[in-house]
Amino acid sequence: MVKREPKKVLLRLDPAVHEAIAKWAADDLRSINAQIEFALRLALKQVGREPK
Repeated sequence: MVKREPKKVLLRLDPAVHEAIAKWAADDLRSINAQIEFALRLALKQVGREPK
């Protein structure tokens, strides 16, 4: 069985975007990292590019 390691990415965000994501994450009881991944998965699903 192949173990899939998460990729690490340095991400620069506008402070206002970071603040909005932090508030959204707190509302959903997620970490900021988990919220960013959630938002990216939503975006991928909307354009028909969901990971397999």
